[in-house]
Amino acid sequence: MFDKILIANRGEIACRIARTCRALGVRTVAVHSTADAAARHVALCDEAWPIGAAPARESYLDGARIIEVARRAGAEAIHPGYGFLAENAAFARACAEAGLVFIGPPPAAIEAMGSKQAAKAIMIEAGVPVVPGYHGDDQSPERLAAAAAEIGYPVLIKATAGGGGKGMRRVDAPADLAEALDAARREARSAFGDDRVLIEKYLLTPRHVEVQVFADSHGEVVHLFERDCSIQRRHQKVIEEAPAPGLDARARQHLGETAIAAARAIDYVGAGTVEFIMDAEGRCYFMEMNTRLQVEHPVTEAITGTDLVAWQLAVAAGEPLPRRQSELTIAGHAFEVRVYAEDPARDFMPATGTLHHLLTPPPDAHVRIDSGVRAGDTISVHYDPMIAKLIVHDRDRARALARLRQALEGFVVVGVSTNLGLLGRLAAHPAFAAAQLDTGFIEQHRDTLLAAPTAPDCRMLAAATLHQLLGVEREARARAADSSDPHSPWHATSGWRLNTDCHRTLHFIDPLRAETLTVVAHYRDDGFRLETPRETLAVDGQLDAEGHIRLRVDGVQREARVLQDGAELTVAMAGETRTLVIHNPLAAGMDDAHEENRLVAPMPGIVVAVHVRPGERVDEGDALLVLEAMKMETVIRASAAGVVETVHYGEGDQVAEGSELVVIGEPATA
Repeated sequence: MFDKILIANRGEIACRIARTCRALGVRTVAVHSTADAAARHVALCDEAWPIGAAPARESYLDGARIIEVARRAGAEAIHPGYGFLAENAAFARACAEAGLVFIGPPPAAIEAMGSKQAAKAIMIEAGVPVVPGYHGDDQSPERLAAAAAEIGYPVLIKATAGGGGKGMRRVDAPADLAEALDAARREARSAFGDDRVLIEKYLLTPRHVEVQVFADSHGEVVHLFERDCSIQRRHQKVIEEAPAPGLDARARQHLGETAIAAARAIDYVGAGTVEFIMDAEGRCYFMEMNTRLQVEHPVTEAITGTDLVAWQLAVAAGEPLPRRQSELTIAGHAFEVRVYAEDPARDFMPATGTLHHLLTPPPDAHVRIDSGVRAGDTISVHYDPMIAKLIVHDRDRARALARLRQALEGFVVVGVSTNLGLLGRLAAHPAFAAAQLDTGFIEQHRDTLLAAPTAPDCRMLAAATLHQLLGVEREARARAADSSDPHSPWHATSGWRLNTDCHRTLHFIDPLRAETLTVVAHYRDDGFRLETPRETLAVDGQLDAEGHIRLRVDGVQREARVLQDGAELTVAMAGETRTLVIHNPLAAGMDDAHEENRLVAPMPGIVVAVHVRPGERVDEGDALLVLEAMKMETVIRASAAGVVETVHYGEGDQVAEGSELVVIGEPATA
C-alpha cells in the first residue's frame, strides 16, 4: 500500500478519497485553485498545494503542474478522482514517466474506450451488442445528415470523446440537425478538446443500466452488479439505484458476464463502468465504458459492503482483488440522489451563490452524505454545481425508498436555488415507486414534477409568521432583561393597541409566484389567531435558537424549520421547502428584472456563440446567442419577432447574471 498519494481533483470526490485514505493510514496531498483555497477537500487532506487560477483549465486540468506538485510533495501515486484527468491517457503516461503510479486503468485501455467510435468497433469484435449508428471518420455535415436519414429519426448526436451528457443532442427531425450538430460540436470541443461526433438511433423508452467492473493486474475480473441510472435531466443522472429493478437472476448474470467480456477485450485494470441502454423489450446495447470511478459508486458500495476507493488503491499497488466473483452478493437496495444548485423550473439552469445554511439528515447505518461543501461556501460559475449526494440503503426497494423520502425532508439549503423539491416529488411519485423507469421519466411527468408552483400551504405561512412573532418576543425579553427597568410597558410583546384589537399585520412575498401574501396575527392568551389568504387558523408554538418550531395549528401538532437570511425566510415543513421574503409595503415594489421581453443573462457565464447581428429580423424562438456556465450550454432565444437593434456581447465575453444581452425592436411595418 502507498504511504502518500496526491488527489488530483476537488469537491466531494476529493473528500471521499481522503476519507478512505485516512482510514487506511495513507497520507494525502490536496491541490486547489485560488477559488478553493479554503475548500472542504483542502481541510480534509494532510497537506494542500496551490496549482493555479479558478478556471479548471488553469488549475485542475493542468496535468504537468499537478505532476510537478506530486513529485515535490513526495507522493507515490496520483488519484484523478472522476474528472477529466481520470480518462486522459496522456496524463496517465506522464505520471508513469515521472515515476508516479496512476490510480486508474492502463493508458491503452483509456485510449481504447476514449473514442466512442473505436470503443464500438472493439465491442462488436468482442461480440458485445451495440446500438445501430454511424461511427465513421467522415465528419462532414453532409455525411452525418445522410447517416441520420439512413438510421431514421429520432437520432442522438454524441461526442466521441468524454461523457456526462456533454456534446449530446437528441434530434427529432432533419430540419433540427444543423443547429444541434453545431451545439454538440462546440460543447464537445470546449469539454474535451475534440469536436468529433457519432450518430446513433435514439431508443424511445430506454433505460440506462450500467455495470460496475473491477480488474486487477493478475488477470482477475469481476462485476459488482448493476445500477439503474434512468432518471436524468439534460442527459445527466439525477437518481441512481442498485440493483436495477425488474431484472431476474438470468438477465443479471448475462449483463454481468457481458460487462466482464467488455473489460477483458481491452485488458482492463482497475475500476470501470460498462454502460448499456436497455430497450422496452429488455435488450441491452453497449453505449460506452467509463474508465474511472463513477459519481454513483456509493450505491454499489452499499449493496456489496465494499469500499471501491480502497479497492482502487490496492489494485494500483499491485495487490489482487479483495474478493472473487463467488464472494460478491447483493444485500438490500440503495438509492443515490444528486442535490444540485440549479433551478428545475428554468430548464435546470445552474445556480450560483453562497450556502448561507446547509442542513442535512444525520448520517447513520442507513443514510450517507457525500459532499464537498459546507455552510458558508460559494457555488461558483467555475465548477460543477453539485452540493451533495444523498445515499440511502435498506433491505428492499420499498424500505430504501421510504428512507429516501424521510432523508430528503431533513435536507435544507439556503442561499441558492436547488433541485430538492424535484427530488422530493420524484421520490414520492407513484410511477417511480412502481419502478416504471426510462430516461424520459422527468419529461413524461413534467406536469407533476415540474408543475408551476402553487401558493404556499397556509401552515407554512403560519410557521413563517410564528417565527417572526416569537423572534420579536425573544428579542424583547432579552432587551428587557438587559435594561434598568425590565417591567417597563415599552418592553411588552402582546400587540396591545388603544381602542382596537391587539394584532399585527405581516406581508410576505412568494418569489416563485411574484405574489404578496398578507397575514393578520391577532394576539390571544393562548397564542394567535392568524388570518391567512385562504384560512383562519389558531396557532401557538415554541421557537428555538436553531429555527426549529414546534407549533400547534388548530390543535394539531406539527414541526417546521425556518431559517432567515436577511429578509428571506426558508421554511421547511412536511417535506416541502419554500422561500418567502419579508416585505415592507411602504418600500418600492418588486424589481421587474425578469420581465418576459427582456433578453438578459439568466446566469453568469461566457458567450460561446452569437447567431445574429444588428439589423437582422428574427422570429420568436430563434437562437440569438449561446451562454456556457458550469459545463452546460444555454441557448438564448427571441421571445418575440422583431429586428435586432443591439448585440451587447461577442464570443468569448464573460457576462454577469441579469446583464442585457440583445435588444430587439418592433418589426418594421410596410
